[in-house]
Amino acid sequence: MASTSSRAHGTLADKVALVTASTEGIGFAIARRLGQDGAHVVLSSRKQANVDRAVAELQKENLSVSGLVCHVGKAEDRQRLIDAALERHGGIDILVSNAAVNPFFGSTLDATEDVWDKILDINVKATALLVKLVVPHMEKRGGGSIVIVSSIAAYSPFPGLGPYNVSKTALLGLTRTLAPELAPSNIRINSLAPGLIRTKFSSALWQDKSNENKMLETMRIQRIGVPSDCSGMVSFLCSADANYITGETMVVGGGAPSRL
Repeated sequence: MASTSSRAHGTLADKVALVTASTEGIGFAIARRLGQDGAHVVLSSRKQANVDRAVAELQKENLSVSGLVCHVGKAEDRQRLIDAALERHGGIDILVSNAAVNPFFGSTLDATEDVWDKILDINVKATALLVKLVVPHMEKRGGGSIVIVSSIAAYSPFPGLGPYNVSKTALLGLTRTLAPELAPSNIRINSLAPGLIRTKFSSALWQDKSNENKMLETMRIQRIGVPSDCSGMVSFLCSADANYITGETMVVGGGAPSRL
């Protein structure tokens, strides 16, 4: 449990952080770590019950956390997320864009137009539009840090997840494209590329033991990751220790191949 005094002296003390899709899995671990390191965290999810549960759990740990429902594919929800942070904390210093969907498993060319639209709308377009909303508020604070959660699938595609893999590669391009545009405003933007992490979202890749063993064959560290393996890297990227890092993608993947 983090004490009030330890939060006040953390590496992110009094920073305001928005984290999307943050009531379970990697997003929840990130929200927890940012809070432990001193940030005021606004978490979000598409379901109120999940928001209530996550906020209650983190508040029991004496973390400065609040939350609200946000479907990042909806413009009004994105704006409401921004407005909530401004109302509660007066500004925004950090954005972690973690929301993603994958409604498809199979051969890439069997994916329908609707599948492509949904995946690209949520995973790529909504991310770009959320960044657009937060940048003016970061500029008012003299700068900020943005972390986009991509995936090791951006480099080494996961079998059966073609459109998802493509969307995650697109996020690397978005990060590289925005880095020089945001640098004059003292806003850094980087990506996190998790490998195989044991979450509900990735369960199709590891629930079957034979699939799990195949995935482990590609890893130097012989275990599936857990969400907390990713959270420290995100906190680092959001901190002053990473002030000279932008446009980069940090892979947290147990040593699995991760280069184009």
